[in-house]
Amino acid sequence: MPEMSLGVRPAWARAALYVSILALLIAVMASCTTTTETPEIIVSLVVDGRERSFTYDAPITVAEFLRDADVTLGEIDDVNPPTFSQIADGMRVTVVRVREEQECENIDVPYRRQTVPYEGMQPGEERIGQAGQNGATQICYRVQIRDGERADRQEVSRTVVSAPVDEVVFVGPVGALDPVSIPGTLAYINNNNVWVMSGSSTTRRFLTSTGDIDGRVFSLSPDGQRLLFSRATPSETGGFSNRLYLIADTDSEADPIELPLTNVLYAEWVPGRENTIAYSTAEPRSTPPGWQAYNDLWLVRIDPGSGELLTPERVVENNSGGFAGWWGTGFAWSPDGTQLAYARANGVGLIDLETGEFEPLVSYTPFNSPQSWSWRAHISWSADDQLLLTTVHGNPIGSEPPETSPAFHVAVANVTGEFSVDIAQNAGIWSTPEYSPPVTDEEGASISQNIAYLRARSINNSISESAEYDLVVADRDGSNARVVFPTSSAQPGLRGREFAWSPDGGSISFVYQGSLWLVDVESGNANQLTLDNGAARPVWAR
Repeated sequence: MPEMSLGVRPAWARAALYVSILALLIAVMASCTTTTETPEIIVSLVVDGRERSFTYDAPITVAEFLRDADVTLGEIDDVNPPTFSQIADGMRVTVVRVREEQECENIDVPYRRQTVPYEGMQPGEERIGQAGQNGATQICYRVQIRDGERADRQEVSRTVVSAPVDEVVFVGPVGALDPVSIPGTLAYINNNNVWVMSGSSTTRRFLTSTGDIDGRVFSLSPDGQRLLFSRATPSETGGFSNRLYLIADTDSEADPIELPLTNVLYAEWVPGRENTIAYSTAEPRSTPPGWQAYNDLWLVRIDPGSGELLTPERVVENNSGGFAGWWGTGFAWSPDGTQLAYARANGVGLIDLETGEFEPLVSYTPFNSPQSWSWRAHISWSADDQLLLTTVHGNPIGSEPPETSPAFHVAVANVTGEFSVDIAQNAGIWSTPEYSPPVTDEEGASISQNIAYLRARSINNSISESAEYDLVVADRDGSNARVVFPTSSAQPGLRGREFAWSPDGGSISFVYQGSLWLVDVESGNANQLTLDNGAARPVWAR
């Protein structure tokens, strides 16, 4: 074995030395390193009346935390902090259990008391016309219950269960009226009942007491003995519905006779035909105005004792009625009952009673009303059956479209179609011109015939319900026009659209501020006939 020299180490000794030094360095470095531990995250949970603590070594969301804690959330449970937040040491997570309930209760809606003056009762006398009844409204609330404790409730809906029914108390009107002579029979509607006067205004009396007269039909026979009228009836569609009735003798107190005719838009006595009426019908609809007119026309004779309908005859078949025909066709019989005039939205004319054909005489642009109604002109016949007095829709007075023109003129047309002429300009849409019965001398010979019409105080406001009119009387040709009521422009005008000539042509009855009045056309003297402000639809016959 060779000798090794001192001071020189072999390779294997040097390698071992290096390993020893490296191990020593690693040990020294390890001893110099500080040991680091992961921090704990402590979170409290309050739910269902308990509080618990949980420890985590890493942050997670509140939603994940609740899942780890086996907490199932309801749809509207309240979590604080929100579920998308991350947990942090010392955090307190609170879950409030929330549920909602709905509570409903009915409350009374008190009825009101209406006092209605009523003719035929003593001054100051009271009578219950309709018992009052409270209505009911259902109010529903939402209530939150948070961890078993109720919060304040919040209203979510109100529903009318039943409408209140007003108490109606009829009261005898206070005041006295001067007696006025009433030639023939004057019938009128008062508080939705039929009333008549004959001979004197002191004889006024009611012929019905049901309070359901709808005013659609109200026709007095030429001799003043029989009255045709319509009553409103319950409707299955919520629209128009009525039935026709007959008072066979206006001098008696017999009950009205129910006729087997319903949904009648028009009906009146036919002059010159004993106990014969003409009528037109409609189909009730739930949409405004409540009906669809058939535009038909029937003639039928009535047995005044039983109300039986005899020998019905259809004169005009069901038809569209032309422009806006859903409203219906207006009809007017000549004084001798041999001719029939009609009114539609676009004009007036005659109906051939043999064929049912419509023969136009006067045409104009239909008026486009802003509401759910369609205007029809009023028609009146001259005593000689040769002329038609009516209202026509005029041309625009400015830049407005023709269909909205406020111009309406009183016009007269010959039944032969030879002429049509305006005799009163801008009278208004509700002018309703009427020929008077012939004025006769002492021997009964006809000496003259006047006309009457309503004239709007403002042409631009003649269409509205608040429009005021003056009652005008003129010669047959429209000349010598004069206001007979009111006598002063300072007085309010008429808002009632209907009036009636007396059988002798000397007076006119009309409605003014709800009461029935009469004016002498020669002297201009006016008298109030009723006191209870419920009058409408005067009709007058000999």
